[in-house]
Amino acid sequence: MHDTMTTITFWEKPGCGGNMKQKAVLRAAGHTVVPRNLLTEPWTRSRLLAFFGDRPVAHWFNRAAPDVKNGDIVPEELDEATALGLLQHNPILIRRPLMQAGDGSRMVGFVLAEVDAWVGLDAAPPVEGDPEACVQGGGGRRCADPDHRGSDAGTHP
Repeated sequence: MHDTMTTITFWEKPGCGGNMKQKAVLRAAGHTVVPRNLLTEPWTRSRLLAFFGDRPVAHWFNRAAPDVKNGDIVPEELDEATALGLLQHNPILIRRPLMQAGDGSRMVGFVLAEVDAWVGLDAAPPVEGDPEACVQGGGGRRCADPDHRGSDAGTHP
């Protein structure tokens, strides 16, 4: 059981229904959420690795990203260096959300048990369904891709 609430910086795809639902869960548990745009953040390899920890490379990727869904990118076939380059160049590929607590600890994705163990969700109401699933429409439509960083996106250190 967690006794303290925390401020969580929450990198999201603006307008994503799934991210809105995740932020609502955190707020219902008493946490303060500071949203940031995942797509325009100047990600470096070291900053990304700080969120991924010891997770396998395949767990770094957003499975709903168009290039992953259509098979152009197969995360299980990538080494760390290649994966980091792809994520820096095209942040829509990054698994969402990326979160950082006030104590500096970080997390990728929104697996309820992991988020609960990390910051506590004791006060939040139960969540139905997969909190990482896209909630845009019900007919299999994916969220619209907002304009994101262009071809120079991979030039940041």
